[in-house]
Amino acid sequence: MQPLRPACRPGGRCLEPPGSPPIPRALHPWSAPTVSPEAHPLPPLIPSSLTGREVLTPFPGLGTAAAPAQGGAHLKQCDLLKLSRRQKQLCRREPGLAETLRDAARLGLLECQFQFRQERWNCSLEGRTGLLKRGFKETAFLYAVSSAALTHALARACSAGRMERCTCDDSPGLQSRQAWQWGVCGDNLKYSTKFLSNFLGPKRGSKDLRARVDAHNTHVGIKAVKSGLRTTCKCHGVSGSCAVRTCWKQLAPFRETGEVLKLRYDSAVKVSSATNEALGRLELWAPSKPGSPAKGLAPRPGDLVYLEDSPSFCRPSKYSPGTAGRVCSREASCGSLCCGRGYDTQSRLVAFSCHCQVQWCCYVECQQCVQEELVYT
Repeated sequence: MQPLRPACRPGGRCLEPPGSPPIPRALHPWSAPTVSPEAHPLPPLIPSSLTGREVLTPFPGLGTAAAPAQGGAHLKQCDLLKLSRRQKQLCRREPGLAETLRDAARLGLLECQFQFRQERWNCSLEGRTGLLKRGFKETAFLYAVSSAALTHALARACSAGRMERCTCDDSPGLQSRQAWQWGVCGDNLKYSTKFLSNFLGPKRGSKDLRARVDAHNTHVGIKAVKSGLRTTCKCHGVSGSCAVRTCWKQLAPFRETGEVLKLRYDSAVKVSSATNEALGRLELWAPSKPGSPAKGLAPRPGDLVYLEDSPSFCRPSKYSPGTAGRVCSREASCGSLCCGRGYDTQSRLVAFSCHCQVQWCCYVECQQCVQEELVYT
């Protein structure tokens, strides 16, 4: 990007270059940038990071967003969710669970979209139903990030007091009421994992290979959340001295969990099945690579596993909308995203605040400048 030279009046706004459109006095961080008339209409830019304030489309089956349930309203919310009959019964018995399920869905969706923002498959909701019926690497990630988000959301809901049947974690020497008073209520991962095991239900038959793969990847997601559990301490005493210290368990930010799962996706293991004669059941087996002297081995507990190679995701299909029209980075992602079809380059003028000064008293006064930037699609 090359900045244009604005003509600025002292203490006023900059004069726009000849032929450019009027520039607004203020530009909100999420507002659309000003586009020059010569440029063609551009698709919305993908933000470099997701903050949680974006407008979200819920996962299929979760319905529209709703306000926290009051009284018996949670019963209706449970009925609106796409759950099995048994899961709906558990939901109806657990006030606060419906909202937590929605939180988990949004958390998993945001993190999935962030981790794959520069990939051909960008965790689009379009095609998700077809994707979940296959055994791709992307399917493995969806199972892992969904179980991780639900585990994380449940543990946090317990510590926040939004679930009636659970409270803080079992911090030694602290009762839940005392923990809340001191602000040291730990995330209840123990209850979260136990409830999730019951909520997901028993595994399907041991002879079902796809079921074993899904169960393995679900456990990888839960394990990723567990690995981020850390001990946090708070000091009490005169002038903040640590004469007395209270400690509790706290989950890592979910962004860290997402990064761990993305690394697992990048190194996912393709598996097949083999019969364990001693146990009389199918076991996951990773065949050895061609030319390798080593025999095949069982995947590690932390490995994401998949059954079949993924499609290219370059063109629209029942698994994704394709990559045409996606904004890409010329240095980082255009080569992969565009699948050898080339990319379009367009320019636009963007307004931004510049030459800001603190005025007495007490506000900041800025001028408005413009710069040209190139967008690749």
